Amino acid sequence: MSAAATTHDHGSDHAHDHDHHDIGFWRKYIFSTDHKVIGIQYGLSGLVFLLCGFMLMLLMRWSIAYPGQPVPGLDLLNHLPILGPIVHEMMGRFAPDGVINGEMYNMLGAMHGTIMVFFGIVPLGFAAFGNFVMPLQIGTIDMAFPKLNMMSFWFFFLSGVLMMVSFFVGTGAVQTGWTMYSPLASTLNHSVKNVFMHGHTVWLTAMVFNISASLLGSVNFITTAINLRAKGLTWFKLPFFCWAMFVTSFLLLLAFPPLEVAAILQLVDRVFGASFFLPTGLVEGGQALDISGGGSPILYQHLFWFLAHPEVYVLILPAFAILTDVIPNNARRPLWGYKAMVYSVLTLGFLSFLVWAHHMYLTGMGTMMSTYFQITTVLISVPSVILLTSLMISLWGGSIRFNSQMLFASAFLPMFGIGGLTGLPLAFNFIDLALHDTYYVIGHFHYVVAPGTIFALFAGVYHWYPKMTGRFMSDRLGKLHFWPSLLGMNMVFLPMFVQGMGGFHRRWYDGGKAFEQTSSATHWFSEFCSSFFGLFGIHVEPTLMGLNVVMTLGAVILAIGQIPFIINVFISIKGGKKITNDNPWDATTLEWATPTPPPHGNFTFEPVAQRGPYEYSVPGAPTDFTPQWVDEPGSTTPAVATETAKAHH
Repeated sequence: MSAAATTHDHGSDHAHDHDHHDIGFWRKYIFSTDHKVIGIQYGLSGLVFLLCGFMLMLLMRWSIAYPGQPVPGLDLLNHLPILGPIVHEMMGRFAPDGVINGEMYNMLGAMHGTIMVFFGIVPLGFAAFGNFVMPLQIGTIDMAFPKLNMMSFWFFFLSGVLMMVSFFVGTGAVQTGWTMYSPLASTLNHSVKNVFMHGHTVWLTAMVFNISASLLGSVNFITTAINLRAKGLTWFKLPFFCWAMFVTSFLLLLAFPPLEVAAILQLVDRVFGASFFLPTGLVEGGQALDISGGGSPILYQHLFWFLAHPEVYVLILPAFAILTDVIPNNARRPLWGYKAMVYSVLTLGFLSFLVWAHHMYLTGMGTMMSTYFQITTVLISVPSVILLTSLMISLWGGSIRFNSQMLFASAFLPMFGIGGLTGLPLAFNFIDLALHDTYYVIGHFHYVVAPGTIFALFAGVYHWYPKMTGRFMSDRLGKLHFWPSLLGMNMVFLPMFVQGMGGFHRRWYDGGKAFEQTSSATHWFSEFCSSFFGLFGIHVEPTLMGLNVVMTLGAVILAIGQIPFIINVFISIKGGKKITNDNPWDATTLEWATPTPPPHGNFTFEPVAQRGPYEYSVPGAPTDFTPQWVDEPGSTTPAVATETAKAHH
């Protein structure tokens, strides 16, 4: 048997758990304090919210590609027994004929961004994988504060419920973008009598709970990483996964409080008539607003972007964390440049707090300030390039297994590269002034977080699913999931660069129909798409506006591609191939030393870290991997914790 292909006698598992009485279903699976259960709760919730946000995007893409036409299938949904009234309340009041108007489009856009970022990617990438994997990788029995961990999830869950409820209140969901800029966000529908039945009020309340959940979680992660590492697990024996989660926790802890303050102050502006962000002299509908005035809208932007740019790295770093496990394991090669990556992620975390105002060049900042933010923005690309390059070099000379997780991990590298390279021009204010709020910015950001971060999250699901359930996900369904996803992602986001440089604004609900001088322009790419899709009998105008149809087709392909994944997740719980040992991928980090699924308390022995986390294909070793927890290469015996074992520090 290979060094880490250990199996455990379930009798010994029972012996390990003999002093734990049955705590019942509700405390075991619902109000659990076990980090693994909480991680799965976050993961399932995050996947559901990602699906919700994706459905909103499909509605937006239909409106953009086929303005003025009813959404297909909406009438059928309206007549379904349970779903019908819900769909009617969400859309029927604002799009009674099934045609998405500007008001409805603004709601979809604001909620799509909010749900995907704060309720989908961050909970899945940071909270789910971080909770399940990090305590196992550092060799501890649980998080430092289990009850705080449970509270963090339920704050998040409450915030998600509130956010979805905002669709059903009197004014509908928010219409002012996911950035929620004042004064527009604080004055829209200002005449509504019951401010608590206003979508904006509900959005702000939900965000306060969401941010509080993140703060509780980040404190827990930091304390756990510092205090609860296994013996011998010094800082530079930590897997890069743990380093990335550690830095992400600091980003959340330091960056989220300004946004929480901004949300509370904006809530006070709306509910209690204050003017923290409302200047004097505002007029709505020809009537002067009865406000005290004297506030600063620019202050809100500073508070928002001081969080929102570190938030970008909160989205990205969990992706890199996952890939540093998936790529070395499936390339059978050590992680190249481990220490350089650690120093880079620390540098990146520091610099992420010095670049926020590159989102604000249009506010008219002076040349000295804009020059400062241009320099810091270019500098922050350096550690990002080091992280990406190290992962690429880790593939060199490897014996690569192209399973489902490795396909997603490999695709991440060029897709994230496209996102990063297209962001560099936006660092310079003279370029950003022309491209700001165009589809170019949307394409850049989405290449980073969609075929970038989300592909890495899928890789993580396929990689750790056997440890969570004891069964493999279907590799065939995984590949059916990957290829349509890769094609659909590029069809959706690649044309955005062409449209953006052509002047297409991100908030045109009719796809540019009202701006014919811009939308009727042609480009070699739009002409190519028209000819290519014509071969399949699909009519695409050879104009920039015609690219809207291409992107909507891509969104449909992307949607179809998620069906195998959804099926795979559920049928593999009972129908997936059973693992034959606790380390089915022949991995090296400590989470694979536990029984599968890990029991309460995680380990059946006290783990001791004997070596670094990426001992793959070591010359002279009897196997191509040497786990952290074994005495010597080729051994199946865990290292025993003794007084002479190197204490963690």
